[in-house]
Amino acid sequence: MRPLMSGLILLGTFLMAGTAYAQQDSRCADCHFARPDAPAQQHLREWDRSPHGRNNVGCQKCHGGNESTTEPFIAHRGILSPSNPDSPVNRVKLPATCGSCHVGPYVAFQDSRHYQLLQGGDHRGPTCSTCHGEVDANLLSPKSLEARCNECHGEKGTAPRSARASEVRQLYDGLHVVREQIKLAEGFIKRVSDRARRQELQDELDQAKVPLTRAINAGHKYVYDDLQASLATAQQRAEALLARLANQPARR
Repeated sequence: MRPLMSGLILLGTFLMAGTAYAQQDSRCADCHFARPDAPAQQHLREWDRSPHGRNNVGCQKCHGGNESTTEPFIAHRGILSPSNPDSPVNRVKLPATCGSCHVGPYVAFQDSRHYQLLQGGDHRGPTCSTCHGEVDANLLSPKSLEARCNECHGEKGTAPRSARASEVRQLYDGLHVVREQIKLAEGFIKRVSDRARRQELQDELDQAKVPLTRAINAGHKYVYDDLQASLATAQQRAEALLARLANQPARR
């Protein structure tokens, strides 16, 4: 890693260390936390640590039910088992459920061969939870993603493609770097005291995010040539922005 980037990352870690943990507010979760005998306690704890929990995306958003009451029969009315084809968290229905908030990835995923397999009843087709977990909005590390791809595309998989998983890992290694660069730039921009200058830098940051979003959506389509091209543009813009930020005076 280049010295400039190494120093920026260390400073960015220091700046973000004091970020407050958001307060969750879900009546469903409160009731289930108060009852240790309630089912799916691990699922509940994963929600509590997740971006969904931090952003107050309550249980009813995906599972249904009535969060306005703590009376169990009424609160759980209409909730279906995930194995039920009509459940919004059934693996076939899950992309549409997640897509009600995550529109871009959902639209992109519908253009993929994987989505076609899933909708055709072929359970080899992955769904959102295959890579992101059931509730915790997990972003698999590149190494974990390689292992997940190899479950189907490895030598002993049902659809072997020997080089695919390692190629994907390399791309997602690069994607992870650019995500961190953009996150780091966001922290620095917030500390620029001059309002006009801060807005100018924010505009540049927004322009770096555009190809990053395209790369992410290409990943949900599994079109890796498009991912690589968009990622290269995003990295070029992010690195140019960080180079400029490295010369910005600190806020007094």
